[in-house]
Amino acid sequence: MKQKISKTNAFLLICCFLFSNLYLPSNVFAQLSANLAQTNYLFVTPAFMPTIIKGMTISLENPLKFDFIVDSGEESLSGQEFEQESQKLIKYFLASITVPESDLWVNLSPYEKNRIIADSFGKTEMGRDLLAQDYILKKLTASLMLPENELGDNFWGKMRAKYADKLGDKDLNMDALNKIWIVPSKAVVYEHGTSVFVVESHLKVMLEEEYNEKMAQEGLTKKSDGSSERMSSLIKEFIVPEIEKEVNEGKHFANLRQIYNSMILATWYKQN
Repeated sequence: MKQKISKTNAFLLICCFLFSNLYLPSNVFAQLSANLAQTNYLFVTPAFMPTIIKGMTISLENPLKFDFIVDSGEESLSGQEFEQESQKLIKYFLASITVPESDLWVNLSPYEKNRIIADSFGKTEMGRDLLAQDYILKKLTASLMLPENELGDNFWGKMRAKYADKLGDKDLNMDALNKIWIVPSKAVVYEHGTSVFVVESHLKVMLEEEYNEKMAQEGLTKKSDGSSERMSSLIKEFIVPEIEKEVNEGKHFANLRQIYNSMILATWYKQN
């Protein structure tokens, strides 16, 4: 079932956004941390479709007027709940328009405490929600690698067997394991008159060494000298496919897919 947000509401919202900054009080972040900390381990979930913006219609007379096409998803929200969820998705769209593209990232690395989120992006609800999704990514990755579950047991068994001749009785060096990144991979839109629809999207999960290589190929960073040994092949074989499936289908990253669809439409809008 598809439902629409009125053009008037969307127009008023974008005016409010363009002329004010969205500051999030410290207690919001405290509540966010408390909610996430309540969960212990995370594992893959069944496929789930959240409420999501599927498309929009542009007014040629007023470029700040939008008619957003919102799919209510599996939750089939209605009334005030649907309105609130839709407003959140529209805010993602507006943040994607107003925040510089170079600032649309988050990074919860304990080794880069000065590079967690850009200041301008950190003032938006979208920035806060992406930080929460990055936290879930790290928690899910750690949970999947636990030797107490079948996937983790297979992973560590293969890892030890692969490096038995080098390790002997020594333990594996955890510093050799890569951080995991989620990056945009595919976005297909369909244009019809003054309307545009997201018909396909996909997010790629990659190890940090792959991400750095990709950035180097695009001339954004220096290429690694490859001097440090990486135990990455088994992570890519066992862990990455499970995470990528969860990112693109599961419930843990439903919010990320909501954000991605809004970003796709915002990118199309800016380019056109």
